[in-house]
Amino acid sequence: MNPILSWALPLALCMLALAMLCTMIRLIKGPSAQDRVLALDCMYLNGMLAMLVLGLIDGSSHYFEAALLIALLGFVGTTAMAKFLLRGEVIE
Repeated sequence: MNPILSWALPLALCMLALAMLCTMIRLIKGPSAQDRVLALDCMYLNGMLAMLVLGLIDGSSHYFEAALLIALLGFVGTTAMAKFLLRGEVIE
């Protein structure tokens, strides 16, 4: 592994964990439902990026597939939550 990547990838993983912690605080304390939906979307994004960093560290393609699933489920979940907040129902 490249010497720069050997310290940059664990640092990126720590930063993503810190971002997930801050997002968790926003998810718990969020004053409105919109803030909580945005925090949940940010957690999906941070989780997906953490999976990509783990895939780069480990060199396995399984993490990339998991990241793809997290991205897909995050998009669907966020869209459903936003639609519920706007219209009060998900399926018309």
